[in-house]
Amino acid sequence: MSDQAPLSRLDLNLLVSLDALLTERSVTRAAERLHLSQPALSASLARLRTHFNDPILARTGNSYELTPLASRLSEHTAAALDAARRVFESQAEWDPSQSTREFALYGSDYSFATTGRALSGLAAERAPGVRFRFMLHNPQIVEDAVNRLRGADGLLMPHGFLSDLPFTDLWNDTWVIVAAEDNPDIGETVTLDDVARSPWVFTYQSRSAFTSATRQIQQLGIEPHVETVVESFLSLPMFIAGTRRLGLIQAGLADYARKAGGVRVFEPPFDATPIHNAMWWHPVHRRDPEHEWLRTLAVEAASGLHAEAP
Repeated sequence: MSDQAPLSRLDLNLLVSLDALLTERSVTRAAERLHLSQPALSASLARLRTHFNDPILARTGNSYELTPLASRLSEHTAAALDAARRVFESQAEWDPSQSTREFALYGSDYSFATTGRALSGLAAERAPGVRFRFMLHNPQIVEDAVNRLRGADGLLMPHGFLSDLPFTDLWNDTWVIVAAEDNPDIGETVTLDDVARSPWVFTYQSRSAFTSATRQIQQLGIEPHVETVVESFLSLPMFIAGTRRLGLIQAGLADYARKAGGVRVFEPPFDATPIHNAMWWHPVHRRDPEHEWLRTLAVEAASGLHAEAP
């Protein structure tokens, strides 16, 4: 026999209480959030402590902190709760025009400003009750994408970072270099010498978080002098205006950079690897008609996107 307790013996309402306790780190605030009495939630906490054989919340001075086990649980509880909601919100027949479903997508600000914006705009026309939750990813989410996508609808990310997951191809983009309008070192074009001698703003710089274009620069034998790292493509031009720095953003954001002011946009002095944007999703969604509608709509929305010329 399995050592695990049958699911029928577990009270799934405890999952709701656990999520509130882990989020609020306070019985009082968690009870207010769930519109329950404090004794009722204290009883749920007692049952959780018995089940896990762990305090869950440990008092430190006048406040509570999560125990090491509770910290690990917090990484999975919200996703499990969302997955449970999806199970009971599923319908035999689904009409997008009448739906109030919320789709949750991970991605970067670049993905949201391009694909996400187009997708939510098109959905507003076809299914006005449908909502979207766009959540910024981070290296931990990308590295644990298989598990994270069980509780979300997708991850908007170019090819080259994920594998062993279904994906839906969307649109192609390329890279451009951003420099300050008053940068005295840059002429009508950016040269490889400019790339080598200029200080840089990188959007990501770690073993698992990088861009294909910055990796290409290193493969050309150039080790850029990185002055600033900012994990946002949309804010990058603000760190370049009025400086001698250079930066790389997707051509699809070139218009945003120009509107930010104080910068010019150039083609790179090397053949930059194209960006093949896609939506990655978990196999559990393969036969979900609502998710299939989402994927089809994403492709349609992306068909109107294009890279802005420098």
